This record gives sequence, C-alpha cells and structure tokens, in this order.
Amino acid sequence: MHFFLNNSALPLPGLIAPKRIVSLVPSQTELLFHLGLENEVAGITKFCIHPAHWCSSKTIVGGTKKLHLKKIEQLSPDLIIANKEENEQSQIEAVSHIAPVCVTHINNLQDACSMILQLGTICNKADPANKLVKQIQQKFAQIVPITPALKTVYFIWNRPFMVAASNTFINEMLMQCGFENVFADLNRYPEVSAEQIKAAQPQLILLSSEPYPFKAEHVQYFQQLIPSALVLQVDGEMFSWYGSRLLQSAPYFQALILQIQKK
Repeated sequence: MHFFLNNSALPLPGLIAPKRIVSLVPSQTELLFHLGLENEVAGITKFCIHPAHWCSSKTIVGGTKKLHLKKIEQLSPDLIIANKEENEQSQIEAVSHIAPVCVTHINNLQDACSMILQLGTICNKADPANKLVKQIQQKFAQIVPITPALKTVYFIWNRPFMVAASNTFINEMLMQCGFENVFADLNRYPEVSAEQIKAAQPQLILLSSEPYPFKAEHVQYFQQLIPSALVLQVDGEMFSWYGSRLLQSAPYFQALILQIQKK
C-alpha cells in the first residue's frame, strides 16, 4: 500500500499508530527521534546519521537507494517511511508488499510542515508535531533575506557538475534567503557545463557538503572559474533536510546572510 503525505494527501482511515517503524529517509528519521519515537523506530538506512546513537541501536536496512528487503521483512514493520526523491520507485513497490508505505514528496516549506503534522497524527504524536511546526514557522518568519537578491548557483555534485534547480526543496531554501537561483529555468538536478556556469554570471557560488563533499580545493577551482563570485562551502543538511533540522536551518541561513553581507 502506498499513500502520499503532501498537500494532496487523503486521510488514512483505520490506521492504528505504528509500533514498529522502518525509516528510509535520513531527514525524516531525525524527525521521528524529535517526535519521541525512540521505541517505535526499528530500522533505518546507513545514511540516517542523526541521532548518532541510532546508528548502533537500530537495524541498518541498507542505503536509501539500495535496500536489504530481507532485513526489512525480518523487522516485521507496521509502517515504512519513504520519499519519492530519496528512494527508488522499484524498491518502494517492493517494500509495499511488506507493510504500509508512507511516501512523502517535499518541494517547499509548506510541504515540509504538512508532512510533519501528518506524520505526527499517524504516529500519535500530534502535540509535539504541532509544536515543532509552530517553532519552524516562527524561525523562518524571522529571516531577513539579503537585498538586492544575489544571483546564486548551488552545487550538489562534482564531475559532472550538478546543481539544484527549480522544483527542489533546496531552491525553496535559497529563495528564503534572498538568493536568486541562476538555473531556475532548469528542472530538478541538471548537469551543467563550465560554459553554462560562466554564462549565468553568478554572484554567489554555494558548494554543498552533501551528497558530494566539496572541499577547499573546489572553492579554489570555482573562484578561478568565476573570479567575481563569492564562493562558499555550506552545510547541505541545512538546505536539504526537511524535518526537525529546519529548526536549525533558519538561524543558519540568517548567519550565512550576515556573513555574505560582511564580505
């Protein structure tokens, strides 16, 4: 069974609060911990690194795109949490024969808040979920975006160069900061060439810590490629994790904006 938890979601009649959860999404694993589901979460992926102690206390069921179906089946879950972007459709279909699958699809802050509220309802954690959403909304309302908007490119991969474009949660976070995505006319996570990057004339180049771990030498490369641009390494979790990590994202963005303004 599949169901989507986003703005088009339907109620889930008759679903009893799960007692054994397998989470296949790192940011939502962290959310489950924040909601107080320590005992209910039985399995996670090797990329679910927050909270750190779950890496040893929970069963690792593979990577987000390479799941060990037998391990998941042996856990006898009554709910599996997946994501349309993080997990492969074929694997989602495979685990759907094991237990009900909650497939989330998050493109913006509103989607993220809706997902938190709905997961809270499903897992009998409505009160902490409501509290969390209110805190997130308050923190994001306090962000003072940079003005005028900065023409920005956000890299997620190196060789080939891949960037976050439109229809991504990262793009939404860039907009929250007042960063104008120079590749907003492209979709999702396109490959771009050095010539396209030069032609876009970005004022700000952001190199993410994940999924590709950009280092100091990459900063030097892009600085040479676009001498007029400001090149910064940024925490990818702050831009792409859409669960309880959003509590930290808003102040992180404000600090980043102040850092840029001082340059």
